[in-house]
Amino acid sequence: MDKKFIAERHRHAPAGLALNTEAMLRYKDDIIELSIGDTDFTTDERIISAAFEDARRGYTHYGFPKGDPELIDAYIKAWKEDHGQELDPESVIVSASSMMGMQTALLAMLDPGDEVIIFSPYFTPYASQVKNAGGVPVIVSTYASENFDIPRERLEAAVTGRTKAMIFNNPCNPTGRFYPLSTQRMLADVAKEKDLVIIADEIYTAFVYEDEFVPMRTLEGMDERTITLNSFSKNFLMTGWRIGMIISDPAFAAVIKNINTDYIYTAPSISQRAAIKALEIREDIKKTYISKYRERVEYSSKRLEAIPYLSLVPPRGTFYIFPGIEKTGLSSVEFTDRLLESAHILVTPGTAFGSAGEGHFRISCTVPKYKLKEAIDRMEKLSF
Repeated sequence: MDKKFIAERHRHAPAGLALNTEAMLRYKDDIIELSIGDTDFTTDERIISAAFEDARRGYTHYGFPKGDPELIDAYIKAWKEDHGQELDPESVIVSASSMMGMQTALLAMLDPGDEVIIFSPYFTPYASQVKNAGGVPVIVSTYASENFDIPRERLEAAVTGRTKAMIFNNPCNPTGRFYPLSTQRMLADVAKEKDLVIIADEIYTAFVYEDEFVPMRTLEGMDERTITLNSFSKNFLMTGWRIGMIISDPAFAAVIKNINTDYIYTAPSISQRAAIKALEIREDIKKTYISKYRERVEYSSKRLEAIPYLSLVPPRGTFYIFPGIEKTGLSSVEFTDRLLESAHILVTPGTAFGSAGEGHFRISCTVPKYKLKEAIDRMEKLSF
């Protein structure tokens, strides 16, 4: 097909995150795959069993475009119990993943040329999703030398008359940074002063290793300025079920529902039933599984910090580690290629997460501890 039939915005779009199957096949005997953020534990059997039982009971048909009413009620109840905030049922939408939630929220918000601030390094799809909605991504860089903090002056300098929103991912993929309440309050102040909305991507909230997670929308005056994206993928080890939640004000939620209906009509009915059970046992899930990721992250971070050619801002959330490689003199792509060729370790180059990711690579601690040990043992034998 002639390239004229491909939309201009997609002709030169960079590749997104994807499993490097060529590398997997090439080194299939001993490759250690640390590049993809997919939880390695199978979804809890109680969740699977509940979903199967509901499938047998007939939950195999179209559901409500807004989402299963029982799931919405269970989610509102859990939110109240966990965060002390009442939610209007009309403000909650079930989406087929938080990625779909992000895209529909941007489609609902942006007119051509509207700007959205993205803090880099950022989750790879953000910039493309803004462009897909007709918007313009405006990148505000953060740096390891500053502990990946978000300086207010740098943020305010990026705001223009066309700025409509900022995307805030906390805890952050890929850096592992968990932003404290002081940062959230600063962002809220800027949003109110500049009349902006914050799209809060809060999908790693169970993976917080210090302090307590506080949702952006619970801050004073922010419920009407926040679009919250939650997901069952990471917190509940349900990546393949593709279920996310969106919270916004009711009028905006109604627009998202209409767009969602045009795209997929409704999120998968059986997956929504599984999510109801997941909310019911959420504390047990955190105790049983999430603690194991913390052990892996803490173990790997300590060992990586001791490798002479690396540097590290210790992660405080997620299951990612984002080491610096400036001492090697290599680009992030050169380094990850070398790691693959010499040590048969597959990781993600930092440039996959925006230009501020250069000089870094991302490790996903989504393999058992013995594999992480083997990977770091191999890395220790390399020299640059």
